Amino acid sequence: MKTIRSRLEIPVLLGTQTLFNIGFYAVVPFLAVVLTEDFLLAATAVGLILGIRTFAQQGLFLVGGSLADRFGARSMILIGCAVRAAGFFTLAASLWPATPKLWMFIVGTLLTGFGGALFSPGLNILVATAQNNRDSQLPTGARRATLFAWLSICGELGAVTGPLIGAALWGWGFSTVASFGAIFFLAVGLFLAVTLRRRTGPNHHRQHDTAASSHPGSLRRCLSDRKFAAFCALHASDLLAYNQLYLAIPLELARLGQPTQWLGLVFAWISILTLGLQLPVAWLAARLGAARTLRCGYLLSATGFMVIAFVPPAIFGRLDAPVHLLVAITFLTLGHMSVHPTALSLVPKFAGSNATGSYFGLLSSCGGLAVLLGNIAIGWLLSQAALGTVPGSIPWLVLAIPLVLAAWGAARIVRHRELASAPGLKGNI
Repeated sequence: MKTIRSRLEIPVLLGTQTLFNIGFYAVVPFLAVVLTEDFLLAATAVGLILGIRTFAQQGLFLVGGSLADRFGARSMILIGCAVRAAGFFTLAASLWPATPKLWMFIVGTLLTGFGGALFSPGLNILVATAQNNRDSQLPTGARRATLFAWLSICGELGAVTGPLIGAALWGWGFSTVASFGAIFFLAVGLFLAVTLRRRTGPNHHRQHDTAASSHPGSLRRCLSDRKFAAFCALHASDLLAYNQLYLAIPLELARLGQPTQWLGLVFAWISILTLGLQLPVAWLAARLGAARTLRCGYLLSATGFMVIAFVPPAIFGRLDAPVHLLVAITFLTLGHMSVHPTALSLVPKFAGSNATGSYFGLLSSCGGLAVLLGNIAIGWLLSQAALGTVPGSIPWLVLAIPLVLAAWGAARIVRHRELASAPGLKGNI
């Protein structure tokens, strides 16, 4: 019975990531449109509000992770679902009055972000536990794609499906779209309240919900772990780089005078790459080892930015299509597919016997802070490049340099930890 429960738990956890992304991407991609058309805000104000929303999620993962250590992963997942549902409901309610209420809309965007900061670390904890249980049953020396690679694929399925649902409901107005998101997350929360308890079993459930008593002071130990903090700071370059798909790449398409439809093709291409290549990349990563995978992944992403900075678009033949951007995005996506699941799978190894929620939280919070601060710098550099006050290659070089540093520094930290690991951990980190 325990084996059956363990086998059922993994599909539930992976399916949960798909559901989370369906609900998220059914609503959030339309926020900028509402802020522009219903609230008549300028692009700068829209960018600031959406940037704060991102930081409320990624930047507060450390809070969500430490709360998961304190109150249990399952509990925080359910609370996070409720908070995100409240956020979506607030977004819908902000448009009900004759004069839309901007303050309500901003509160709603913050709640949607904070909801994610609450449930995502908890989900990562449960996936990491399932990964350890699966690894313990593998023959010695056997290697398989990590569950975090599967988590990436399942999340991408939700990211593809969600906008289609939101677009289908758009004819009834954004309030209907946001209300759907609220009801959807309430339904997901009720489903998980029943499913996680039944499929993980009472003992397993109790283990997660008493994390605080078994790991007191986990947040303090996490913050005092200098090697892990350095790894998080270096790995933040990956989230900053990947976030340029929403900032620098659209601006570059606009600078080149390309139609807006190309942005949709860009994201479709990213989904095709993720769904088609994530598992092969994960299998290759399992054979290369974590340190070499990280080094190759960071350098792949850096190569993408170098293509934009130094490779003339004419070299790819067509001047009426941004083929060089698609090549660069391919490198960037392959790099992210390599390092992101690898970094997540390393967190329990760094944490050891400590609770992992704070460790997962610190990893994501560093990335969120890098995006918040880095986007301000990159946005300014791009504007200066458009004015001709700085060379056009400078913004892309500034994005590539942290990735090159991470390829050297983060891989070195992991390599040293491999050598220092106990025999039972060698080859796993």
